[in-house]
Amino acid sequence: MKILCIADETDPLVYSKNIASRYADVDAIIAAGDLPLKYYEYIISSLNKPLFFVFGNHNLDFLHQFTSNAQPIMQYGYTDSTMQVLPSFGGDFVDGKVLYYRKQDLIVAGLGGAMRYNKGKHQFTEREMFLRMLKMVPRLLFNRILHGRYVDILLTHAAPLGLGDDTDRCHQGFSTFLTFMQWFKPRYLLHGHIHLQDMNANRHHVYKQTQVINIFQSYILQDPKLGKGSKNG
Repeated sequence: MKILCIADETDPLVYSKNIASRYADVDAIIAAGDLPLKYYEYIISSLNKPLFFVFGNHNLDFLHQFTSNAQPIMQYGYTDSTMQVLPSFGGDFVDGKVLYYRKQDLIVAGLGGAMRYNKGKHQFTEREMFLRMLKMVPRLLFNRILHGRYVDILLTHAAPLGLGDDTDRCHQGFSTFLTFMQWFKPRYLLHGHIHLQDMNANRHHVYKQTQVINIFQSYILQDPKLGKGSKNG
């Protein structure tokens, strides 16, 4: 499976007239937040591939439309009555959700937002993030029974604590994500939030059975064992 991953800043290689030829072979797009919805809309209309996203702590103008009064939808071969898609947008909001994408046999869970550092939107204390994770447990256990694994990808905005995060309060990672990886063994945790000034800087960390990748700006995730019947333990 090949996934175009994006976060935090628009990439001129993605936001270009050559996007359709450059990324014609991707199976899906994953977005870790802090990007305008118009950017997502452009990518979806150009590639005609599913896009799964969470919100970060910036570009939150439409956050309320995704987190309240959600309406049932059916899209990309699955149904989830707790999710909502803007009529003209088409991306799938997975923040606080667990989604099964039947076409690729891919399970994606999402926990967006950043550590609480002021009174801004979509910020959480460690306890609040842990409680958000607990709400996902029934669906994760269901996946284990039905699909043989809990989840393939955990999509977050913030990093896990001590794995590519920073020391200031805003960019501090969540220990909840460490617990999630220990309990549910995703193959990948994909996050943004930590801007890479040096694009050659290390994006990768490993925790237990999970590869942790900072997908700042853009990153191509290619794994033939991901989706289509992958087994993560």
